[in-house]
This record gives sequence, C-alpha cells and structure tokens, in this order.
Amino acid sequence: MKLLRIVLVLILLVIVAAGGAYLWTTRHPEIAAIDPPDPASFDPTLIEKGQQLSDLGACAVCHTREGGEPFAGGLDLPTPFGIIRTTNITPDPDTGIGRWSEEAFRRAMREGLGRRGEHLYPAFPYDHFTRVADEDISAIYAYLMTQPAVSYAPPANELRFPFNIRPLVEGWKFLFFDDAPFQADASRDEEWNRGAYLVTGLGHCGACHAPRNAFGAVRSSEGFAGGEAEGWYVPALGQASHAPVPWTLDALANYLFDGWDEHHGIAAGPMTPVVDHFYDVEEDDVFAMAAYLASLKEEPSEEAVTAAATAAAALDWATDERPGGSGAPDDEALRRGEALFFDQCVDCHKARVSEQQPASLAVTAPVNAPDARNLVNVVLHGIRPPRGSVQRQMPAFEGKVSDEELADIVAFVRWRFTDLPAWEDVGDTVARARAGD
Repeated sequence: MKLLRIVLVLILLVIVAAGGAYLWTTRHPEIAAIDPPDPASFDPTLIEKGQQLSDLGACAVCHTREGGEPFAGGLDLPTPFGIIRTTNITPDPDTGIGRWSEEAFRRAMREGLGRRGEHLYPAFPYDHFTRVADEDISAIYAYLMTQPAVSYAPPANELRFPFNIRPLVEGWKFLFFDDAPFQADASRDEEWNRGAYLVTGLGHCGACHAPRNAFGAVRSSEGFAGGEAEGWYVPALGQASHAPVPWTLDALANYLFDGWDEHHGIAAGPMTPVVDHFYDVEEDDVFAMAAYLASLKEEPSEEAVTAAATAAAALDWATDERPGGSGAPDDEALRRGEALFFDQCVDCHKARVSEQQPASLAVTAPVNAPDARNLVNVVLHGIRPPRGSVQRQMPAFEGKVSDEELADIVAFVRWRFTDLPAWEDVGDTVARARAGD
C-alpha cells in the first residue's frame, strides 16, 4: 500500500508539473480584435515608407503562394520538421490580419505571438524582426492594412508530432530566442549601421545564409557560414565565402541591385525574388546593406580581384575547342559529361566575347558550392532572370536530359571549371531534385 501511495503521489506531481508547464506556455493574453481600420486613416507618406520596408524584408516572397494574390499566404515552406504554410497577412477580417491592432502586429514581429496569444513558428523570422524599430513596424503595418483584402485561408501545416504542438515553441524560445533590440555601433558610420540594421533585422539575411542546429535555430556564432532554403544551398558570406573572385563593395551592390555581377554570376532559386524586391527600394538602403556585408571581410585589392577573375576566365571553354582534346578527362563518366556539355551547353558557356554572355562558369556560386544541389537545380529548371537582368535567362533542361546525363554534365562542370574535390552522390542529388525533394 505504501508503494502504491508513492506511485500515486508521483503521478499527481507529474500531472501538476505538466499542467503548470502548459499554463506557463499558454500564458500570453489575447489582444482584443479591432474593426478593420479605414485605409484613408493612414498617412500616405507612412504607407510609402512601409512599402519600401516590406520590399526590404521581402514580405511578399514568403506570404504569396505561386499563382496567388500578394500577401494572401499559402506558400509551402519545407522544414526538417514538416511543411509550414505561410499565413494570410492581407487586411481581410476573417482570414487575414484585418482585426489585428498595431499592438498585436508589433507583438508578432517582436515576440513571435499571434493576436490570440498563440506561439508562431520561427519559420516566421521574428528572431530577426525583433530588432526592427517601432517606427518601421508602424510603417509596415500601415502598408499592409492598405493593401487589397483577400479572403483566403491557407491549408493547415503538415508538421510531425511533437512539432505540431505549438506550446512547445515556448521551450524553443527559452533556449534560442534573443529579443535584444538592435544596437548601433558608435565606432561605425551611419551607412554601416543602417546596413547592419537592415541585414540583421528586417532583411533577415541570416535566416537563409547561416547554418541551423538540430532544433532549427540559427547558429549565430557561425555568422553567415551558409545555409539551406527550399532545396538549395545558400552561399556563405564574408570570411566563409566560397567565391573564387573576392566580393567587393561594388560587386555586392551590383548583385543586390540587379541580381547579377560579372565576377559572380546571376541570382537563382530563392534569391531571385529577394533581389526583385530590392529593385524597387531606395538605392541608399541597398547600398548600405552592401557596405555592411562587404565589411565582414577585408576589402580585396583591385589586383587580387583582377588576378582571380583572369584565372577563372582562363578555364573557359575555348571557341574552337572540341571534346576529347589534350585536356580531356580520363574518367569515362567525365568524358560523357564533356561530350554532353559540348552538345548542350557550349553555345552559351564558352569563352566570353560579349558582355551579354553568361559569367565564366568558374566564378559562379553553383559550380563552387560544397554540394551539387544548386547546379543540378539550375540545369533542371533553368534561370528566370531577376528584373534587373532580364536578358540573362537560361532555359530549363528538365525534359532534355536523363538523370544519368545530368549527373555526368554536373560532374564534368565541377571537374573542368574548378580545382575543388569532386562532389559525392551526384546521382542521388539529381534524383532528389527531379522528385522535388
């Protein structure tokens, strides 16, 4: 009987502890719903500022599904824990945020809490947005509340147990969420601080360009050491960059403005819609972001950039070159890849004789990445050029090459245009990309 009483007491303690933990994680109060504000009540200057800030934060990129209305949500965000579908942030009162006060919107941005007090999954990067200033949050709110209201309820998330239990996000926040506001560096100039504020806050660059731990939290101690997004490797920035030609301030500005730089190639995959939104914002803000990113690594000399670019261009396929020449590979798969490259790719990817040609393959991020994902994605799906570089498109080869042929081309390109180690499991990478994984 004594043992039974002990067991019952332990069970009771577990129930009390579990109940207390649940009450703790659900303690956040609901913020009262409001009547949707009249768009005319917002200052047009504030709305315009909010549009600029929304573009800098690329809000529409995540909150617009393919073929859907802007900001109506429904975009699938694949994560290691399942699929999260983005929310409707139009001012629709029933399916959007039309009944959210500015207070509720600010709390979501700063604390990752919905109007009713529910935890928001950190796929919404409030771990970065918490650094955004009050006046900027007010401007974004004004802009969103004056956009067309769209009645659309995105499908439910598809998260595996236990990740579908929202109160557990409280534990994630306890371990990983730093809600400290942005602090300007007095030793730096105004432009650098503006760039740091935008890159680390509203621009949330580290959400993609930084690695994450097993719990999906950004490993901030590793800086911009490279990450993953939507089946793509996201290149490292600063000291960790794999770029053969060092990034300069001008190159970063070119890339952010136009999605293209001669010494680095063109934006593709998840980066394309980001630079498309930068295309419409104030140049000073984009240049400030470039200035901050450039400061993460010592500015290279002009001589070093020229030498690296010249070395990369020397690897270009010569206009009179044919497969099987003196520099041909010995490996049979690579020789097949060389023949396929000559047949399918060389008309565009040969020694540059015009500024309209693609960048030298040797300088591009996909060819120098630590794995084959990006190059496979580019060859399969092509490149829809950013708005600032509309003439630089690449056709998709999805229906033109088999998996085996694609693997051979990709392996050859890596071998021919870099001195880096061969990628492993290229065939598996091709199969996953073809399947959409």
